Amino acid sequence: MALLGLLEILVAVTCFVILRCLCSKNKTPTNWPLVGMLPGLLLNVHRIHDWCAEILELTGCTFVLKGPWLGNMDILVTVHPDNVHYIMSTNFSNFPKGSDFNKMFDILGDGIFNSDYDLWKNQRKTARLFLNHQEFYHFLVNSSQIKVQNGLIPVMENVVKNGLVLDLQDLFQRFTFDATCLLTTGYDPQCLSIELPKVPFSMTMDTAEEAIFYRHVVPESIWKLQRLVGIGEEKRLTQAWKTLDDIIAEIISMKKDKLSKATNSDKQGYLSEGRGADSEGIDLLTKYMTENGIAESESNEKFLRDTIINFMIAGRDTTSAGLTWFMWQISRNPQVKNKIREELEAVIPTSEAKKWRLFSVEELRNSVYLQATLCETLRLYPPVPFQHKSPLQPDILPSGHRVHPKTKIIFSLYSMGRMSSIWGKDCLEFKPERWISERGGVKHEPSYKFMVFNAGPRTCLGKEVAFTQMKLVAAAIVYNYDIEVVEADSVIPATSIILHMKHGLKVKVSKRWA
Repeated sequence: MALLGLLEILVAVTCFVILRCLCSKNKTPTNWPLVGMLPGLLLNVHRIHDWCAEILELTGCTFVLKGPWLGNMDILVTVHPDNVHYIMSTNFSNFPKGSDFNKMFDILGDGIFNSDYDLWKNQRKTARLFLNHQEFYHFLVNSSQIKVQNGLIPVMENVVKNGLVLDLQDLFQRFTFDATCLLTTGYDPQCLSIELPKVPFSMTMDTAEEAIFYRHVVPESIWKLQRLVGIGEEKRLTQAWKTLDDIIAEIISMKKDKLSKATNSDKQGYLSEGRGADSEGIDLLTKYMTENGIAESESNEKFLRDTIINFMIAGRDTTSAGLTWFMWQISRNPQVKNKIREELEAVIPTSEAKKWRLFSVEELRNSVYLQATLCETLRLYPPVPFQHKSPLQPDILPSGHRVHPKTKIIFSLYSMGRMSSIWGKDCLEFKPERWISERGGVKHEPSYKFMVFNAGPRTCLGKEVAFTQMKLVAAAIVYNYDIEVVEADSVIPATSIILHMKHGLKVKVSKRWA
């Protein structure tokens, strides 16, 4: 009876807490005894990004989220530009990713996005040399154009022909998965085809990302217990991890076998499977194996595995998410869509006007309004909506907040684009014009204000890759097709470490030209 009475009291207290949270006119979360702000967090986890933005707007761009007593969940959330600049640039050495980041994102291993110090510096140096190489740029351009023409367009035409409803988010994920797989490993999985086959690697990555997000909203002791027992999200993550490792190991094995049979001249002029004669180049995996001698070293398989999964997640998820939100925004803003079409028409020869066509990278190089629209989309819908940091030594941020080695710091990039103190009173408006300078070019915004491609020494190396692919895809679809969104009310962000749409972006497609 005593136990039953205790349970009744706990239920009553829980109901009271929830009722207070729901009825409270104050949008800032209440710091309850013992449980801290966890009730407010759990009640808003389905809309976590907008909830964060509302709180940060009220609290001057920085607030401390108090977790349960002894739960080690206290988090300083900030989008204050001075704090961002200080942490990411001015005092960069005192703010590594930290052990907490490594624990939450352990599936990334020791890859470039999960590492610190010399390990990170060495990987970044190698990756920069490869990504900045002219040979890689030609590979990027050719393989992306071929993937648009031979992969994306046939699917679009099939959808039009049969009057199907298409999930654009799925389409873009397939495009970026194939393209990234080509650039990273040299293999084309060809998941972007009319049949729209299931892709275990891609589906498993989604599962892993959702499980990692779960680690951010519950105490570490809870998800570690789930991992130990093998239940819930941790069970799903463990299964996903094994699947990803098995697939990557198979790719590495095939690559080693191919390189071992190739002559030196073959390795130098390597033509990866699935590319076609016009997209000659060397993929990341081949480059690392042939130039660093990794093909002959079994001990370096983990390095290859970690490198592949880091680049695959970065390449597939960020670009596809940006394209999905881009199409959503121009469907809601027809005047923006029309301006993009006018800009595209301006580069077309008179003889080719009002006809179906694809655009080359060179033709899109000076597409200012298209790039401005992409930047505006990324401002409001950053593919990676938050980032982690932890200080090595006690410090005081420009906002006056004290931090110490156990402090978890999170930048909410989603919130940053919605702060009136940063972007003005019209910050919630979709307005590509804010990105166009008085001279007519794309305006540069400092990274501590527009942090989509990171900031400071960790600035994203793949920025050029992302814009190249997004422009090619966006121009092909916007110029040649009319898109009508169906079930628009269901478009909401997913609860994941990547800003996907929870239910995808379902559309009907029609052709503009015969």
